[in-house]
Amino acid sequence: MSQPVPPPNQPQQPYDAQPGGNPFAGQQQPGDPSGNPFAGQQPGAPFGGAPYTPPAPVRNNVGLGLAAGFVAAVVAAAIYGAIIGATKHEIGYAAVGVGFIVGFAAGKVGGRNPVLPIVSAVLSLVAVYFGQLLGEAMIAAKELPVTVSELFFDHFSLLNEAWKADSDFISYLFFAVAAVAAFSGAKKAGE
Repeated sequence: MSQPVPPPNQPQQPYDAQPGGNPFAGQQQPGDPSGNPFAGQQPGAPFGGAPYTPPAPVRNNVGLGLAAGFVAAVVAAAIYGAIIGATKHEIGYAAVGVGFIVGFAAGKVGGRNPVLPIVSAVLSLVAVYFGQLLGEAMIAAKELPVTVSELFFDHFSLLNEAWKADSDFISYLFFAVAAVAAFSGAKKAGE
């Protein structure tokens, strides 16, 4: 009679394996006392390496940087005007914030293009100017029987004359500070 022959390529049982159990239970990885072959991996990392990192977003798009700077200038001007209208004072930190927000937005989206810091400085000057005009309109609307939008759109020349009468050295200093903040914000964000 013939003896049963095991099929070829049968895995060898380790010496300390238990019958009917896991044949690899007794094996340990070198340097790992727990025996877990995946103990040194980070979660989600394939085969013990670093996890997959997505590619960096595309930057260096001047058009998007200019658009982001413009949108930031409009929003920052509205906020700056609301602060002036509520406090009836120009606040230097707010002007710095206007400049930095405009520059940061343009630089973060547009990248390292050397045009962006210059355009950001110009946009911040315009934003501070319109923010101060909006603040003047809000202050005047509380005292006169007109709305802010009527003052801003229908009587812009009167509003501009009132701004010129109220402006002093500090007003112009805020322009310079906002432009410097925008320039440096765009440079820092573009790095």
